Amino acid sequence: MIVAPFPVQGIVEGDFVIVLVPVDTEDPMPVVAEKIAYHAVNRRVPERDQPMAVRHNGRVLAPESTVVDAGVAPLDVLEVIYT
Repeated sequence: MIVAPFPVQGIVEGDFVIVLVPVDTEDPMPVVAEKIAYHAVNRRVPERDQPMAVRHNGRVLAPESTVVDAGVAPLDVLEVIYT
């Protein structure tokens, strides 16, 4: 397994800023969500006591999937939502 940096654009539900975030090709979606949320939660978006999920092109990605598994292209926008 080769892990490589993978740039995505990310936004957290309720935020207005899209950020460029490097994730790893083998990161599962909960890790991707945390990496994106780091830039917004408790800064512009309040923390919520709910699990986070990642949405891409309108569909929620499976927690065990990686950006490669999910067909995400570099610089695609991923939305972190609370479930």
